[in-house]
Amino acid sequence: MVRTIRINLLAVTLILICIGTVMIYSTSSIYSWERYGDGFFFLKRHVSFVLIGSVFTFFIMLLDYRKLQRYAKPLLVVSFVLLLLVLVPGIGREVSGARRWFRSRYFSFQPSEFANLAVIIYAADFIARKKALIRDFFRGFLPPLCVLAVTALLILLQPDLGTTLALGIVVCVMLFIAGVRFSYLISLLLSSIPVLYLLIFRVPYRRMRILAFLNPWIDPKGSGFQIIQSQIALGSGGFFGVGLGHSKQKLFYLPAAHTDFIFSIIGEELGLLGTIGIIILFMVLVYQGLKIMKHTPDTFGYFLAAGLLLMIVFKAAINIGVSCGVFPTKGLPLPFISYGGSSFIFDMISVGILMNIARTGEYP
Repeated sequence: MVRTIRINLLAVTLILICIGTVMIYSTSSIYSWERYGDGFFFLKRHVSFVLIGSVFTFFIMLLDYRKLQRYAKPLLVVSFVLLLLVLVPGIGREVSGARRWFRSRYFSFQPSEFANLAVIIYAADFIARKKALIRDFFRGFLPPLCVLAVTALLILLQPDLGTTLALGIVVCVMLFIAGVRFSYLISLLLSSIPVLYLLIFRVPYRRMRILAFLNPWIDPKGSGFQIIQSQIALGSGGFFGVGLGHSKQKLFYLPAAHTDFIFSIIGEELGLLGTIGIIILFMVLVYQGLKIMKHTPDTFGYFLAAGLLLMIVFKAAINIGVSCGVFPTKGLPLPFISYGGSSFIFDMISVGILMNIARTGEYP
């Protein structure tokens, strides 16, 4: 039974990666030729990410995931150090006003992706060790909240509000599943509202994103441009699509077509059938992940699987929602499909850990 779950999880992940590889070439070939003089530029880099991710995934599958519990705190400390280093001028690379990457000619790494994994591992370890105290505010709720707050602050300094919100929601859901008092979470939510207001409406570009979300035609050539072009792409595809490679919106109309808005181009080229197919694949992935959680023999593995699955689902839901105009524009990639080094590799590592947990579940 568990072996079948592992095979199904691997199969659906490989299908998503193959679809993503094809669509990355389709969406980026003309742009990469125009910018780099090589129509295969992004495809070749993405294939290298697939190979690197495969190596890490294979390596993590060889280990017993329960060993991660032993290194939960060291991994957390390393993530803090990396998040601090990326803010240092000359070490972290600033792009469009954001300092989120370590970059060289052949290397790019986003430490917030490592921090996501480290915090999820820490939260799963904490819940496993303190399960009996989880309803206590000071001993069960406050410690993981403090860790989350420090991580969130460091990521916000980059600045990256989307990743911060995603990680915060994932950790809070993990704590809720563990049995934290609902009143604590409600209090946290209410106390966060003024902070979110300041972070969104007191920052001009974020405020414009919200206004563009409510009515993109307020600024059709500025903040509303991406949403409008994304919806045009989805609407142009109809039921069957215009055909693979025949998108017009990728011809310099829709920015970030191979990253944040690749779902829109899938809708244009492969139509409603293509987009529904992608959503079904993610639903199958979630279903297999839930079955892994059901068969997990220990508390740490259960909550680690829950956190990793939640992060993948949350990123997919936000990306698809943004493309459809359901959520404000935010640069979260579509897992396994969008072009992106660190995010893609850590998504593959997450699947490797899930398969590792499933394998251990064969021997309770």
